[in-house]
Amino acid sequence: MLVRRGEDVFRIAQVLDFESLIGVDVLTGRSISLRLGDLRPLAREGKVSQLVNVDMAQIADEDWRIAQERFAAIKPLLNRMHIGRIAVEQRGKETGVDPATLYRWLQRYRAYGVVSALIPQKRGWKAGNSRIGADADALIEQVIRNFYLTPQRPTAQKTVLEVLRACQEKGIQAPGSSAIRARISRIAEREKLRGRGYKEQAKNKFLPAPGSFPNADYPLAVMQIDHTPADIILVDDVFRKPIGRPWITLAIDVHSRMVTGYYLSFDPPSETSVAMCVAHSILPKEDWMLLHKVDAEWPVWGIPKTIHVDNGADFRSNNFQQSCLMYGISLEFRPVKQPRYGGHIERMLGTLLREIHSLPGTTFSSVKARDGYDSEKHATMTKSEFEEWLVTLICKVYHRRLHSAIGLSPTRKWEIGIFGNAEIQGVGVPSRPTNSLAILLDFLPFFRRTVQTFGVTIDGLTYYAEALRPWINAQDPETKKKKDLIFRRDPRDISSIWFFDPTLKHYYKIPLADLALPSMSIWEYQQAREKLRREGIASVDEHQILRAITELRNRVDESMEKTKTARRQAQRRKEHAKNISPAQTVNVSLIPKKSAPILETDGLLEGDIQDFGDIA
Repeated sequence: MLVRRGEDVFRIAQVLDFESLIGVDVLTGRSISLRLGDLRPLAREGKVSQLVNVDMAQIADEDWRIAQERFAAIKPLLNRMHIGRIAVEQRGKETGVDPATLYRWLQRYRAYGVVSALIPQKRGWKAGNSRIGADADALIEQVIRNFYLTPQRPTAQKTVLEVLRACQEKGIQAPGSSAIRARISRIAEREKLRGRGYKEQAKNKFLPAPGSFPNADYPLAVMQIDHTPADIILVDDVFRKPIGRPWITLAIDVHSRMVTGYYLSFDPPSETSVAMCVAHSILPKEDWMLLHKVDAEWPVWGIPKTIHVDNGADFRSNNFQQSCLMYGISLEFRPVKQPRYGGHIERMLGTLLREIHSLPGTTFSSVKARDGYDSEKHATMTKSEFEEWLVTLICKVYHRRLHSAIGLSPTRKWEIGIFGNAEIQGVGVPSRPTNSLAILLDFLPFFRRTVQTFGVTIDGLTYYAEALRPWINAQDPETKKKKDLIFRRDPRDISSIWFFDPTLKHYYKIPLADLALPSMSIWEYQQAREKLRREGIASVDEHQILRAITELRNRVDESMEKTKTARRQAQRRKEHAKNISPAQTVNVSLIPKKSAPILETDGLLEGDIQDFGDIA
């Protein structure tokens, strides 16, 4: 692999540890010790790069389908350290794909690490004679559901004949038998087993047994995520009086039990919580440790193969599922009403909560355990203080402590999984993400909007910047309708949104058109609109919103010392205003312009789209 440090190009000769490696200068041939965080990959060019540097929401459904089929074809080969010719030829026979084509798909996927690299390079291609009409397509689905997926278990040949018979009966042009067989072959194995009467076999094969998890055989093979309210009352930063319990969203690597990332907030679990936790898991954490003043190592980064979650709405959102597909992540949900299948993350959260029970202000795990202890009276820690304690606990205690289930400390298990030992071959150091902001944005909520002369409107708020000017009333060349463009938003601060320019392949920051409006979260904005509705104002403009927010904030400020609800709301507003995320550990708006390393050009924050290893 070739990497760049400044203007020099090196070939990686040997990885020493999570922080350093030996590189060979491609010009001089000299070997030199390099710091991993100083390196970035060589710039990629060509058609594939144009497909990789794209917001996933703008990829056509047909292209996605083809990319996913290609990914399914190469997926069994991806986990192998060395792929031999025999294995590729065998997979070619199984899928009906030429081995040379499989090699090409493997190279493209491994080079970029995202499913979009497998999208056909000639956009807008037609399937020609293989395209099936809508009536025939619906009929095939009906026959598969009502005939093939039944306990009578008819063969594929009988299913083909049934489709042809039904087409003749209804006067529909019959598709070719190969097209019908291809549709049958795409049925998920689990669905096929259950539909054809093998329910127990499907359960044994695809559902994990208590105390174990299938296929978590190496680091980042399976990551589990869950939320819990922390068993502690925190205090606000100003009066240091109780404001309530925070929420923790936590992710762990099932193989090693390492904590891969977390998100701590006073906001209830949401899509934002999931996005922040996943981004924190994928990104390196050097700057995050500096932010929280913890002198320890947290050598965990990289894209997981599988994310295992419960059935909450925040995990089942279409945006989160599409984001996982974009990065080649298999999203798996635990069986409904069977919480034991989330046992690893549940036990980790239980361990964390027991540690919290030793802190002042703990609520313990039950009313009985809390008997005689006044949690609010003893509360002393702010969110910042608690988060520093949490990071210290994770990195200096939990990661280094012997884990009874694996017989090693999580750190040692992780190191063996990465580098290997005399008995186990390691999988190698995961690739460091090249664009931290893009990873975070890809997991945040998105909107499709056309650009008008005044800008774009989302939830009644208007946004505008010069970066939108070329796209005013732009038309889609295929449909001849106004072009829907993609905008993303961090709900904690809706004073700006992010616009993905499909031509320049960059995210641009777009502020509110009315600069008099303050920074605010979506929750505060919704509260202001609800206040105006209660006052009988049906049509709300931005100046009325400004007045309502000012009144609400004044009320909160006046009652902060008196009520816990007001203090909690004020603290939430303060946390949102920090604008800290796994992709940005400093508040850009607080950096002096003359010394700021982050440049703004037509709304594009160059420092927000950072190179290899620049951020945590």
